[in-house]
Amino acid sequence: MIVALGLSGGLDSAMAAVLLLEAGHEVIGLTMSIYDPQYPILQESGKGCFGPGEEANLEAAKSLANRLGIPHYVIPLQEEFTHHVLNYYRKTYLEGRTPNPCARCNSQIKFGALISKAWELGLEFDVFATGHYVRRRWNPELGLWQLLRAKDGSKDQSYFLSLLSQDQLASVLFPLGEYTKEQVRELAGERDWDFLVQRSESQDFISTQDHPLLFDTRQLIPGEIVDWKGEVIGEHKGLIHYTIGQRKGLGVSGMPEPVFVTKIDAANNRLVLGTQDLLYGDSLVASQMNWLSIPASELPSRAKAKIRQQHEPAACSITALGSDSIKVSFDEPQLSITPGQIVALYDEDVLLGAGIIELTD
Repeated sequence: MIVALGLSGGLDSAMAAVLLLEAGHEVIGLTMSIYDPQYPILQESGKGCFGPGEEANLEAAKSLANRLGIPHYVIPLQEEFTHHVLNYYRKTYLEGRTPNPCARCNSQIKFGALISKAWELGLEFDVFATGHYVRRRWNPELGLWQLLRAKDGSKDQSYFLSLLSQDQLASVLFPLGEYTKEQVRELAGERDWDFLVQRSESQDFISTQDHPLLFDTRQLIPGEIVDWKGEVIGEHKGLIHYTIGQRKGLGVSGMPEPVFVTKIDAANNRLVLGTQDLLYGDSLVASQMNWLSIPASELPSRAKAKIRQQHEPAACSITALGSDSIKVSFDEPQLSITPGQIVALYDEDVLLGAGIIELTD
């Protein structure tokens, strides 16, 4: 079987390639090129996917492919990335919400445009594979592929893949799903790939902390900062600089106790601050539900909900509100439920589905 592997130049994708080759597959490496130099990201202050460091990453991927002895292709996706990810990112922030560009990129670009563009360029392969720490399985009773958390819970990436479609899940392999990160490092050492263990991993969407560089400066409009009582206590520098739960960089002082962003009021260009107790919410409404591992007609009444990557899934009840919307009611209040982010629903290790957080209570 010919497997097209998303090759980043890092440890995980390299070891995924090694495992596929040792299993007898023919492997070709695909690396996305998404950075557009028109964005003035001149100096990197973080390790991210989108930035001028892409050239070095492409060279690293090429070097790994040579060492693996597999063909390597760079797939140009700047236009697609701008349309599906950057435009979404900007639009969501300007609406006063917090986007999730990694989940969007996975569903639209990495498991979408990358594959279709490779086929358009004449490359032939049977399935796609990545170095993500997730698992999948076929459920014969439901007639569906299901996405499962990785064996290594600390590295599980199912949350970021929760917007994939059933068709995408049906034609992908995850060689690292049954491995822990430590086992992958050991695998690298045993095969003389230990030099990759020290290579830093991509953690962010953009390789700088100054994400306003992605916006038109005319969109960065200052406005009022108010407290939970509605009293003006300062001026913000543009709502795109803030997210729910943020404490640092608010530009206010003299408050009797620590304050956090509790609401982003885009309609009035206003930032609302409050004490930490005001960040807790009992429920949320989610739209654009993507029921990945179960039929949409079999809505569960109970599940565990994850509202960000580092959030421990919390027990909740689920109520249908329409064809693609639900209300999630938590057994215990949750901290910093953020509109624009993803809520992913789990039954044990199975990721049932996910949607976009619209409202909180």
